[in-house]
Amino acid sequence: MSWYSDYKEDIKSFLEHDPAASSAVQVVLLYPGFKALRNHRKANWLFRHNFKFLARAVSQRCAHKTGIEIHPGATIGRRVCIDHGTGIVIGETTEIGNDCIIYQGVTLGGTGKDTGKRHPTIGNDVLIGAGAKVLGPINIGNNVKIASGAVVVKDVDDNSTVVGVPGRIVRVDGERVDDLDQINLPDPVMNAIRDNSILIEELSRRIEKLEEEKK
Repeated sequence: MSWYSDYKEDIKSFLEHDPAASSAVQVVLLYPGFKALRNHRKANWLFRHNFKFLARAVSQRCAHKTGIEIHPGATIGRRVCIDHGTGIVIGETTEIGNDCIIYQGVTLGGTGKDTGKRHPTIGNDVLIGAGAKVLGPINIGNNVKIASGAVVVKDVDDNSTVVGVPGRIVRVDGERVDDLDQINLPDPVMNAIRDNSILIEELSRRIEKLEEEKK
């Protein structure tokens, strides 16, 4: 794919994913997420061609301007959309697939205990909600949704939804859930509490019935 085709594809991705984006000019000139991705492609080229000092210079200059810090060694796929983006940190050995959406405050980082591959591998069509943390050399499958504020430290299979701290996987018939967004996600903890409350009420009724029968 040519540089120009790749450029147009990035713009189209932002226009499709952000309802506030009204024009290509607006995306190119005003969107920090778009600027961060375009600068990362330059920095990544320099990094891969062993111009590592220049790569870090490009990366740090962009981080200062946008508030989005992407290590030049990170691998980012096509049609990725960084929405708002302030506070995003993406580590050196992170790999991100195609058609992913990343919201502000996300960290794709390490645990401080790993060497070599230290950061996560993100599949295709993944949504990572605001403030979520994905840590360590773990694998996040395709079509995964990670809720806002979730902390993920274990592998996640395809077509899963992850919520909570630590992140808990919620499956819905083993298929992708298209009617969920980063706010309207199931809460397995509250579901468990509700189920337990129903069970306690049922057991209480049975005990009362047994006590009445003994009288």
